[in-house]
Amino acid sequence: MRKPAAAVVSVAWGVAVGGTFACLLPYLLNEWHFHRPLPYWAVAQAAGGLLICAGLVPLVRSFVEFAKADGTPVPVASPPRLVVSGPYRYVRNPIYVGFLAILLGEVLLFGSSGLLEYAAVAWCIGAAAVRFYEEPTLARKFGAEYQDYRRAVRAWVPRLHPWMPGELTGPAEHDEVQARAPSPAKGGITWRASKESRPARPGRM
Repeated sequence: MRKPAAAVVSVAWGVAVGGTFACLLPYLLNEWHFHRPLPYWAVAQAAGGLLICAGLVPLVRSFVEFAKADGTPVPVASPPRLVVSGPYRYVRNPIYVGFLAILLGEVLLFGSSGLLEYAAVAWCIGAAAVRFYEEPTLARKFGAEYQDYRRAVRAWVPRLHPWMPGELTGPAEHDEVQARAPSPAKGGITWRASKESRPARPGRM
């Protein structure tokens, strides 16, 4: 698929799906009403607005990366290669994470416990789709490339440091590997001694 067509399809899909599940369904469930369940809830509403804006960032950036790869987020028009750039360097499911952030932002904005329950159900459905459809599909399509990516990048909790293709360590091991340095004498791997473990130098009396 050409990039302009991929961009149009991605935008249309995002508006249709996002508008349905983030706007239309909450409205039909009669949850789009402003409430202030606690004093000074205006602060929580402001935080909710910021959270909604923050959730839009990984969504938009994911669509851009799909278009660059000549594909879309729509399963029947997915990219011919594995997308591991942009927000996908930090978390495997940035679209779902961004959508969940938007729903939680709506919870704070509208002060609705019903929206909180809706967000929980939506996340469970998304997590099930990822676990039982998307991950097996990607594993069959991209094989070892996807398995390496899956070991290195978490599904739901973003990494602190972006993953680089070819980096085989998992996110839990990243900081540990960063603490290692090649030994100039032996050419091997040695541990960097922390300040606490270094022997103290005798001070002046």
